[in-house]
Amino acid sequence: MSLATGIPLTSYAKRRKQLMRIAGDDAILVLPAAPERIRSRDTHYPYRQDSDFWYLTGFAEPEAVLVLVPGRKHGESLLFCRERDPEREAWDGPRFGPEGAVEKLGLDDAYPIDDLDEILPGLLEGRTRVYYHFGRDTDFDLKLIGWLNRVRAQARQGAQSPHEFLELGHLLDELRLFKSKEELKLMQRAADISVEAHRAAMRAARAGVREYELQAEIERVFRSHDAESAYGSIVGAGVNACVLHYRANNAQAKDGDLVLIDAGAEYRGYAADITRTFPVNGRFSKEQRALHDLVGAAQQAALAQARPGVPYEAGHLAAVETLTEGLLTLGLLKGKLEKNLAEGSYKRYYRHKTGHWLGLDVHDVGEYRIDGDSRLLEPGMVFTIEPGLYVPPDDKSVHAKWRGIGIRTEDDVVVAKDGHQVLTGKLERSADEIEALMAR
Repeated sequence: MSLATGIPLTSYAKRRKQLMRIAGDDAILVLPAAPERIRSRDTHYPYRQDSDFWYLTGFAEPEAVLVLVPGRKHGESLLFCRERDPEREAWDGPRFGPEGAVEKLGLDDAYPIDDLDEILPGLLEGRTRVYYHFGRDTDFDLKLIGWLNRVRAQARQGAQSPHEFLELGHLLDELRLFKSKEELKLMQRAADISVEAHRAAMRAARAGVREYELQAEIERVFRSHDAESAYGSIVGAGVNACVLHYRANNAQAKDGDLVLIDAGAEYRGYAADITRTFPVNGRFSKEQRALHDLVGAAQQAALAQARPGVPYEAGHLAAVETLTEGLLTLGLLKGKLEKNLAEGSYKRYYRHKTGHWLGLDVHDVGEYRIDGDSRLLEPGMVFTIEPGLYVPPDDKSVHAKWRGIGIRTEDDVVVAKDGHQVLTGKLERSADEIEALMAR
């Protein structure tokens, strides 16, 4: 039996077992579901489950707490969730309820969420370590402290309370960093939907189009495939492409403008993240093409470093060297390559890193450095490669023909045993490919 998540129940059980094995038999792990958020007065933002909670359960409902108690004879995986309530379900939709949660999620036991205050102190008793995401949810932090204090108050009666409090992310982030075949299948689906969405936006582009019209095309495709936006879509025309996290999406694209679109679908919880930059009229100018080609060369240089045993940071360093060398050739920077690299002169036009981990979160969990050194890439890691160039519209140090051009090219990459796989590789990337697509 499996949920409609694309992940079998056995995989969720395996993840929980693996996490408990690492935590040890004297530990207890507590994970609350994401709280619901008010948007305005009595309306809520669309509910999105906490990624860690989703990773371990596949359970999408709010007002729930997962408690893992390694080695407990009467059941290790416990869920506290809302009870069935026909009146509320008529308004908000069906609930699993504790009985349904055990049956459909493969957990050892489940209880009404209202019983958490009564039961959890007893589960804490006799455990030496508590793993929990401290500081994420202040209200739940206070509840957990209250339960711990109740156990401590019973010390004279022989109750033993936990004395170590550890950040759950130290264990769980490393598990989530390495994607299984099932996860990669979902990520490929998210990537394929995103590719189709970007193509739809390019086809809809024309002089005079509003940024939000292109955003609508992107997100229409997401929803038509039972996906949604993994993050707020960025659609920047002209100088707006130079704003890294541009959000307004309300300007009009003029003939001759480039449009930068950074948008990705989330499918069954897993994110894609793509950026393409294209001419709204279908043809790159000489200067636009020169910078677009340079960003493409930087991406290829970074991609060549995407293989097992190579430091994660090597891709960024390769991209930076390629960009700097190209900027010198084009005349946007002056001097020797080594001096420009040492001084970081490229940062005037390239202010961000060349990528990030990708998974259930678009900026996914996982350490980038271990003991101060860039960690080595291993099979199963997924990350983005996204070099860019952004020439400020008021930069008087360069010729006017370069000013206000913003370009980024971003793809999603899986480290494989023998190299890498580009999940988003089907989407047109080069200037020639983009022009050909828009001409069709």
